[in-house]
Amino acid sequence: MTTPAADPLRCSQISALDEPLRGTATHVGAWLCLEHPAPWGRDIFDGTAFGDELTALLKARVDDAGTRLMLIRRPGRPAGDAGTGRAVYLARSHPDRVQCARLTVDTPRDLLDVDLTWATDPAATPPGHAVTDPVTLVCTHGRRDVCCAIDGRPIAATLAGAPHPTAEHVWECSHTGGHRFAPSMIVLPTGYSYGRVGADEAEAAVRGIAGGTLPTAGLRGRSCWDQPGQAAELAVRERLAAERVPLNALVVHSDGPDSRTVAHRDGRQWRIATRTEPLAPRTSSCGAAPKAVAAVRVEAVTPL
Repeated sequence: MTTPAADPLRCSQISALDEPLRGTATHVGAWLCLEHPAPWGRDIFDGTAFGDELTALLKARVDDAGTRLMLIRRPGRPAGDAGTGRAVYLARSHPDRVQCARLTVDTPRDLLDVDLTWATDPAATPPGHAVTDPVTLVCTHGRRDVCCAIDGRPIAATLAGAPHPTAEHVWECSHTGGHRFAPSMIVLPTGYSYGRVGADEAEAAVRGIAGGTLPTAGLRGRSCWDQPGQAAELAVRERLAAERVPLNALVVHSDGPDSRTVAHRDGRQWRIATRTEPLAPRTSSCGAAPKAVAAVRVEAVTPL
């Protein structure tokens, strides 16, 4: 008698065995989110969502502006049901200039007329109406990786159904970077990213950020810093856990490949020594060939 072979582990299950979350958020400082319920394709720039001509124009615009384009849709909304107008969110995540605004466009082509100078000009303000509640993006990009569809959709549905004002700004989204950490979630405008969150952890994260605190369960890092910078900031937050450090109180400066300085608004500073540790090769996406990955470790936290 032959024993049936066990189903292979999905990429998120493999990652959860030994890969730490801290220092794994995608490095992004400015975001442009477009409501687009129609099919996204495996890559949002592969022509499926917008056609080849508009895709090329949009990609050139966001690349020149230094922004990350995300496609979003309401949890549970059938594909192709765009409703009236399309929501657009514009956000930047650096603590010195964290902002978020919302406007509406009729078609994706209208994004070509949206001013993106705010992304690189600290004195500029994103167009649209200011949004003060957190905007939550949960990756459900199943064509990119099955883990996001299986693990992300229930989280998005739970958050959207929560009795809280932030539920209005909960969206399913396209690939966030790191589907092996699914379910993956980004809370704008801060850019704090989470992974492997259950429904309770996800809701606690959004409620905490809405209230000005930073829950740490599942926290990957703040997107405006590079990976060592993300790990450095979280190391200082851990050290100051009893103080309940405000969301935008810490700024990270690079001192070299393996050194970061974290500065508090009150004048305190810490030097953070990090190292990058290779991990065993593993698939970073379901069905892909294994590749080398690495983890960022914090070696020392030294007050200055």
